Amino acid sequence: MCTTSTILFKYSGAYSQVKKLGGAESDMEFIVWHMQRKSNQRTGAFGEEEVSKYLVDHKAEIIERNWRIREGEIDIIALYPTGVFAFVEVKTRSSVAFGHPFEAINREKAMRMQRLALGWLATHGCLGCEYQIDVAAVLIAANGSHSIEYRASVL
Repeated sequence: MCTTSTILFKYSGAYSQVKKLGGAESDMEFIVWHMQRKSNQRTGAFGEEEVSKYLVDHKAEIIERNWRIREGEIDIIALYPTGVFAFVEVKTRSSVAFGHPFEAINREKAMRMQRLALGWLATHGCLGCEYQIDVAAVLIAANGSHSIEYRASVL
């Protein structure tokens, strides 16, 4: 069993970082922040897995997931049977209380996705290949069911 002091000891480096940045004011706030962060990561991973299945069901091949460089991350890179690469941004939410998942993708985020896609193409010797930027919204209902809204070629 983990006690509060065990958790704080385990994550003391992260706690110090949060305190320095003006984050958690108390030990309990840090624990809540950390638990929510882990929950959000699980929610995001679930959405990415479901969208990957969706793409495979639509005959796309998953080339890579969570490709990262300094500027950011591409959630899913897929290749359609037509030879077009798809760079997919996945937004997963368990509620629309703070807006629809697509609302989290603004112009700046879309432009970053395009730069990341070009970065991936360049590092994999594929500059000049046909590509598109796609977005997927995954909404998880309270009963555990989910829906996927997929929009291809947003850029």
